[in-house]
Amino acid sequence: MPQVTEINVYPIKSCGRIAKDTAAVGPRGLDGDRRYMLVDENGRFVTQRQHPRMALIRVTELEADGYRIEAPGRPPLALPRSRDSGEEVVVTLWRSRVEATLVDDESSRWFAEFLGLPCRLVYMAEHQHRAVPNAAAQFDDEVGFADAAPLLLISQASLEDLNSRLPAPVSMRRFRPSLVVSAERPFAEDSWRRLRIGDVELEIGWSCARCVLTTVDPDTGVKDPGGEPLKTLRSFRKTDGGVMFGQNVIPRSFGRIRVGDRVEVVT
Repeated sequence: MPQVTEINVYPIKSCGRIAKDTAAVGPRGLDGDRRYMLVDENGRFVTQRQHPRMALIRVTELEADGYRIEAPGRPPLALPRSRDSGEEVVVTLWRSRVEATLVDDESSRWFAEFLGLPCRLVYMAEHQHRAVPNAAAQFDDEVGFADAAPLLLISQASLEDLNSRLPAPVSMRRFRPSLVVSAERPFAEDSWRRLRIGDVELEIGWSCARCVLTTVDPDTGVKDPGGEPLKTLRSFRKTDGGVMFGQNVIPRSFGRIRVGDRVEVVT
C-alpha cells in the first residue's frame, strides 16, 4: 500500500518550503500553506516564473508561532504565522480577484530590495476566501494562494521515471508538491480518484499542468539553460491540457496526516 513520504508547506507562494513530519489538513489544504504572497505594483501575483531568485528565499518555523525568512545578503526577517487585521486590498492571481491583507511596509521592503522590484507582501486571512478555480471543484471548495488546488500530490515513482529519462536527475523540490507518496508504478496517481490517509479523505481533482517554473534550480535560483526537466516531460507527458506531472487534490474531510501514514486508494 502506498505511504506518505513527504509533507511540504510553502508559507509564502513561490518561496522556500518547510518539510514537515506531520501537518493538519483543512479546507484550504495544509495548515499555513501559501497564505502569504508577493504582488507587484498592480496587485498581480509574483512568482519564480518571472523572478527565479525567489527560489533563494528560505522559510523556517520559529518557536514563537511565526516564520524566519532568509535570503543571501539580507538580514533575517520575522513574520507572524497569521494576521488578524490590516488594510485590505484586492489582488489578482491568474483569473482570480481576491481580497487580501497588506503586510507592513518594512516586511514588503525586505522582499522588494532582495528581488530588485517594487512589490508588496499580502496575507489571506480567515475571513478572506478564494474559490477553487476549476470546474471539477464543488461550489464551496476554497484554496489559499496556491495556483489551482488546496493540495498537489506526486508519487516518488513518477519522479524516478522522469529522472531515468533526463540528462541529469532533478529533485522533487522542482515540482513543489504538498504530498509525496510511494507507489508501485510510475504515474499510478493518474488513475486514482479518492484517497484516505488516516481520517482525511482526499479527492483527486485533475492533473497538474507544468510550466517554466520547473526549470528553476531551487538551490541556485537559475533556470536550466536546456529547459529541463520541462523539455523531457513534454516528450512523453503532453496532452491537450498541457504537460502533466502530479495531481491536484481537494480535501473532503479534515484531520492530521503524518509521514509514514498509509495511503488507501478508495477508488
